[in-house]
Formats: sequence, structure tokens, C-alpha cells
Amino acid sequence: MANEVKTTCPYCGVGCGVIATTEKNGKVIVQGDPKHPSNFGRLCSKGAALADTIELNHRLLHPMSGSHQTSWDQAIENVASGFKRIIEHHGPDAVAFYVSGQLLTEDYYVANKLMKGFIGSANIDTNSRLCMSSSVAGHKRAFGSDTVPCSYEDLEQANLITLVGSNTAWCHPVLYQRIRDAKVRRPHMKVVVIDPRRTATCEIADIHLPLVPGSDIDIFLALLDYLDRHDALDREYIAQHTEGFEMALERARTHDDPIKETARKCGVSPVALEQFFRLFLEREKSVTVYSQGVNQWSFGTDKVNAIINCHLATGRIGKAGMGPFSFTGQPNAMGGREVGGLANQLAAHMDFEPQDIERVKRFWKAPNMAKQPGLNAVDMFDAMIEGRIKAVWIMATNPAVSMPDADRIKTALEQCEFVVMSDCVSNTDTAKYADVLLPATTWGEKNGTVTNSERRISRQRAFLDTPGEARDDWKIISDVARAMGYSEAFSYRRVEEILREHAALSGLDNHGTRDFDISAYAGVTSSQYEKLRPTLWPFTQTDSGANVRLLSNGRFFTDSGKARFVAVTRGKPANSTQPKLPLILNTGRIRDQWHTMTRTGSAPRLNQHIHEPFVEINPDDAELFDIRNGTLANISTASHTITARAVVSTEQRPGSLFIPMHWSDATAQNSSVNKLVASNVDPISGQPEFKHSPVQITAYTPLWQGFILINKEIDIDYTGYCIKSRGNGFWRYEIAGEKEQVNWLELLKYPFSSNVELLEFSDIAQHRFRFAVIEDSRLLGCLYISRDRVLADHAWLGKLFCKKELSHHDRRSLLAGHPMNPADDCGKTICACFSVGNKTLLHEINHCGLDSIEAIGNKLKAGTSCGSCIPEIKGLLSDTHESY
Repeated sequence: MANEVKTTCPYCGVGCGVIATTEKNGKVIVQGDPKHPSNFGRLCSKGAALADTIELNHRLLHPMSGSHQTSWDQAIENVASGFKRIIEHHGPDAVAFYVSGQLLTEDYYVANKLMKGFIGSANIDTNSRLCMSSSVAGHKRAFGSDTVPCSYEDLEQANLITLVGSNTAWCHPVLYQRIRDAKVRRPHMKVVVIDPRRTATCEIADIHLPLVPGSDIDIFLALLDYLDRHDALDREYIAQHTEGFEMALERARTHDDPIKETARKCGVSPVALEQFFRLFLEREKSVTVYSQGVNQWSFGTDKVNAIINCHLATGRIGKAGMGPFSFTGQPNAMGGREVGGLANQLAAHMDFEPQDIERVKRFWKAPNMAKQPGLNAVDMFDAMIEGRIKAVWIMATNPAVSMPDADRIKTALEQCEFVVMSDCVSNTDTAKYADVLLPATTWGEKNGTVTNSERRISRQRAFLDTPGEARDDWKIISDVARAMGYSEAFSYRRVEEILREHAALSGLDNHGTRDFDISAYAGVTSSQYEKLRPTLWPFTQTDSGANVRLLSNGRFFTDSGKARFVAVTRGKPANSTQPKLPLILNTGRIRDQWHTMTRTGSAPRLNQHIHEPFVEINPDDAELFDIRNGTLANISTASHTITARAVVSTEQRPGSLFIPMHWSDATAQNSSVNKLVASNVDPISGQPEFKHSPVQITAYTPLWQGFILINKEIDIDYTGYCIKSRGNGFWRYEIAGEKEQVNWLELLKYPFSSNVELLEFSDIAQHRFRFAVIEDSRLLGCLYISRDRVLADHAWLGKLFCKKELSHHDRRSLLAGHPMNPADDCGKTICACFSVGNKTLLHEINHCGLDSIEAIGNKLKAGTSCGSCIPEIKGLLSDTHESY
């Protein structure tokens, strides 16, 4: 009988419920949970492919000391003695933890307790610093606490949704679907997108403001001025529930007409800008959603407060269909905020104030309670280079790729005296610097809780056996703590004991004075914990958790009980005074990949849509810098250069470039974009400025380029450009080089047997070569080389690896470089869920009369699962109809 387990998706902050069914033969099927209030059964392409990521390839299965396997007892002793030695000689501040929104709340809590309460330093920070710390800082300045006032229900009740710096369609696809569906049900709803790029999210936008990067702060300052000039402020709410309004309004005032002046600064149409301002004025039920395009700036906190100011000034907060709403990037970024995972916080939304320090110390019975904030992520790695931090424990994250100035992070890890890493993967860019590697469990093996963007706590439940010697993070941390001499405080036997302790602390001396309170869980039994349903906090002994939005009573968590307007100024990027480079680089995510691809990269269908790093550039800039679509380009700062495939697109604003952040040294030889991002941070939040890096672009013309498809993973270490991705039954390598190869087959590095069949085509004059290796009528590998990039499409070639026997036509196709039967070529994948390519779609549109999303879905299923491909399908429909 099949075993069915309800759990939570491990990707973004939407927090989708998942049902994992394990069949008798061990096969796992993943579906959306129709009863989970975050997604009601929907999943994005990444969530739908979770079952494809359950494998042991590159898993870390045993403790490692350097390159040698060791026992758990020895590994724990090595870590504990290493930390104790450094603390004894250099003090507790010479030790740091760098943790992750991939941890479960219970893991996070134990790590924070060990560092801040027992080691005695606040040098524990999280990769969530990179994505949402400006939002935290903005909330605390305005509300006195890190309070998210909205719920997902507000998205469906709003009459205006403004999406600022958020490609919701690709980064939070399920919430995008909820907005899109609500707009269909309620045509009166309007959607405004404020983003320099025309992204897939704009498909549902009534207005798109393609502003100058970073100038969204000008838009919201001008909006406050506009609302005041049109007598659209809630003066009674301002008087009763806020303070600091006059100074904030004075800072926001424009010298001239707010529309004309702001439109000029932001590079947007004054007509479109006024339409947005008028919509915000007229529609009380307004939700402003923002994400990394707001947060990831050196003045990101001011941006957040400029948005919040407009909602406070109109009393649009704590009410149905209203409020500022931060979409978090990671599955448990919110849980990390709740347990004090940031260096400037204590657990349960407490701060480094004397009364909070005393309260937490008393509760934990902590002998060495930290008394001041620690170093944030960027400063932490700087301190390693400077020798102030001599030991670091990195948990469930890959800072050698994800941090800004990534090569400097590698230098920091090289110079750090003692590096410990607990992770589930053995081959990350960071793992190579670890002195001790500790194998951790991962999704499907872990038990615990996570909190999503709307403050909803959900369970992650195990449905897989623990592989090798892997252990849960909370167990690993507790083992180390006990070996350091803190046995009594870390004697947890079951994960629910940690939640009970966390919940009890949240209610200690609270009485409504702190927003975070889950004290109802303080007495949760093991049976109740196992059955825990998704619940919004606060969830106190007297509150059922039914209150879906906070701050509805007009009372805030400041000393005065009033919200604070923050007088912000029009900021400039930290690097705006540096030597002038012609273009501004923006980084971000793509639809089907997650962070540094340690999980999603193993799912073949998630590598179909985009399998190679790219740089998106406007046609005007492409012409100016002699960049052609589909060719390679070098993107450079004064000190670093990376290479990516050029995508020339009118959807990219002139003067700006976009490059995804997912590729690492493990998957790309020289395309990790964060090498180009300077470590400038917001002085209030410590969040790095990923959205504004001055760069230049030049064409890269190698002597040759091509690709390899092969049925086994191989190492290629002597080409100028090499991108690795996984297909269905094969590995794909995009390659290019500047040195002539004597023997092209050496690139395959494959121990072929003597009875293999080799198909070969050579055109030396045109510098074109094609090779295919066949054994027992099955394709083992193929290699295509050209001086330019007139090469075979990959989609049809990949399908040949699934054939048990190649036909005569297949062999001819391999040599010709294109399929003999055009129907075999489905083109670039558009729908990852059902592997539907653009050529298949165009054929059905042009020759079979499919003229709508519904018709295409009915015949091809494309767009009927996660829906993330619908904007591209609509683009194909539009382009086809316009050509008639």
C-alpha cells in the first residue's frame, strides 16, 4: 500500500503544501496539497519536479575530515575541540556561524541558542541577510517590530496590487497564479508592475513602469506628495496611530509637479505614472508587494519605508485587501527571523536591549549570553580575511557562490583557520574549503517546521529513509554543544521538544507586548506535533490563530504604541561614485532553478527551459557594443570577467543588463555572476546591493565552440567556457575554447570499449566536426563543434538517448546535425512540466488552429500544471497572430 505524507515545499517563501506518496516499488510521486491554505494544490515547475531531485548523486553521506572519512564521534570531537581551542585563545567573537533559510525552525533555534547563549557571541548570521534584511529593518523602523501585516487572502481581496521589484511569475509562481486567477474572477482588480525589465509578470499588468534601476524610491516619495496634494490622506488615522508624518512628508515633497519631475527622473511615461497614482488614490483596497528589487540595494531599507509611508498615510494597513507585503525568498526565511537567526536579533523577535538580553539569558540559563549584535554576513567574511574570525560553521548554504564579491569569499574561507560545513551535498563551491564536512539530512528526510511569507507555520515531514550516516541539523548542533560542555541545555531527544521550548520563550513576559507569540505550542504533545496543521501566528493560549492580519487595531510595537513614519531621502547606489562603466548589471532568478542549483540542477526537466547562463541586453546596447543574439559575451568589472550567452531582448531596459545568479564553479567554468557584484551594503540592514553593478560588455569570439551530450558525467577542465547541465538520460556540456584541439574525441574523456561504433563528419574548411559514439545500437555520446554557433538543436538529440535502438534515420540525423523528420524537433522547451517545445506550439498554432491558452492546454497540456509558461505561450500566440 502506498504511503502518503503531507509536507511543505523546500523552495521559496510561498510555503506550498505538498503530498509525497511513496509507492510499493519505492517510487515517489509529489503533488500539491489541495487543502493547504497557501497553495490549494498548486505547485510551480520546481515544486512539481521535487520527486526528480530525490537521489544520492553527490550526496555527502559520511563525516569527512579533510579528504578522509571519519566517524561521527571523531568529527564531533574535532569540531568541539577546534571551537573550544579558538575561544580559549582568542575569545568567543573569533567564532562565527553562517546559517540558512533552508534550515528548519528547530535547527535554526538550536544554532542560535548555542552561539548567542553559550559560546557567547552574536556572530551568527544567515543567507537571509542577502534577500530580506532590508524588509526586516524597514518593518522595525515603522512598526517597532518585524511584523508582516498581510496574508495571502489580501491578494485576492485587493482592488489594486502593485508589484515592485518582483518578478512574481517566476520567483513566486503560485502567488502569481492566485493573483492572476483573482483578476479573472474580479476584472475590476488592477495590477501595476514597477520593474526596469518587462518580465513574465507583466503579462497580467494593466500598467508597467519600466523605471531607471533604483528609482522606485522616487516613485513612492512622489506618491506620498501626490496623495497629500489631492487631499487623499487619512488625517484621522495619522493623528491617532502614527508619529513623524510631517517630517516624512517634507522629505517627500517635489519642487515641481510630482508627476512630471518624477517621470523624468525615473524614465517612465508621465501618463502611465499618473494613472498609477490615480489608481492608488482611488482604490482603498491596495496591496503593495515588494521583493528583492526593493531590498537588494544600499538604500533598500529606505525604499521599504517609502512604501510603508504611503500605506500608513492612507490608513491602509491591518485591513482586508490592504498593506505593504514583503515576499520572502526562502522557505524558512521567516522562521529564521523568529528565532533570531540574524546577527542583530535575539530569539522570539527580541533585540539586544537590556530587558530582552536578561529575559533570554534567564530562560536559557545561559552562562555566556551575548550582549551586543554580531557581524552581518559581509562583515563576517571580511573579518575572516582580517584574522578576527578564526573559525566558522557554515550550515546548508553555499556562500562561495551566493555572496557578493564571491572570489573574496573564497579568499576568506582559504584564510580562515578552521572551517566546518554541514550540508547534504559534497561538491559545492564552498565544500572544498571545509576542514570538517558533516553530512546533514535534506528535504524528504527532515522533520520540523517552517514559516512562510504570510507568517504561516507548516510542517516538513520525513517520508524517506535517512541515507548513509546523515543526521538532522539540530542533532548535529546539539552533539557539538554537548561535546563543548553544555549537555543540560542541549539534551533534546525529539524535534518537538525544541518547538515547545521556542514557543514557551515567545510567550515569556509577553502579554501582547511583542508581535511574535506562539505560546499555544508550548505544551504540544508528540502526537499533536505530528498532526500540526498550517497555522498563522500569533497563536497564543487565548488566540486561535484566526487573525489573518496584524496591526488591525491600530496599535504598534513601538514605545508609544504608534507607527513611525520614516523621513527618507532619494538614495543613490553605493557604487555610483566609482569609475564610470557603461552598463548597470542586475542579478536575479529564473523560472525553473533555485539558488545555486544543488537541488534543482539534478532534475532534467528543470534544465530544459534554460540550461545555460545568459546576459539579457537591449537591442540598442547590443548594436552599440557589437553583441549578437546567441553569441558569447564577456561581462566585466575592473577586476573580474565572466562569460555568458547573449540574449538580445526589447524587454530589457537600455543601459541595463540582467544575468541569473544560479551558476557556480561546479556547473559553470567562468559564469558565476556574483564575482562581479561589489560587497556594498545598506548601512541600516547590512543587505548587499545585488541590483546595481557597473559593468562593461564585449563580444567573446572563441576559436571554436560546440556542445557534448553524453550518458555519463565527465570532467572538462581545459576549455575557455564550459557549462554543465543534466538531461533525461544524458549530461549536456556547452563548450568553447581559444586553443585548437588535436583530437576532438579527447573532450569526451570516456572509456569507450573497443567495439563501439563511431560516426564522424568533418568539414575542415568550415571548421565543423560532428561525432557520435554508439554501442549496441544505443547512443553513448555525441560531440558537435563549429567555428560559429550554427549547431544542431539539443532537444531532439536528447531524445535519442532514451531510444533502445537507433534507426537508420537517427544515424543520418546525427551526422546531418538536424532530424531527418522535422516532427522530431520540438524546439526549445517552453513548458517544463510536460516538455512541450516552442516548435511544437508554433506548429499547433499555425497548422491546427489552436488560438488560445485553453485550446493549447486541452491538446498539449502546456500551461495546465504550474502555469509558469503561460506568459511565453501567450507571446507565441500574439506573435503568430500579428504576423498574419
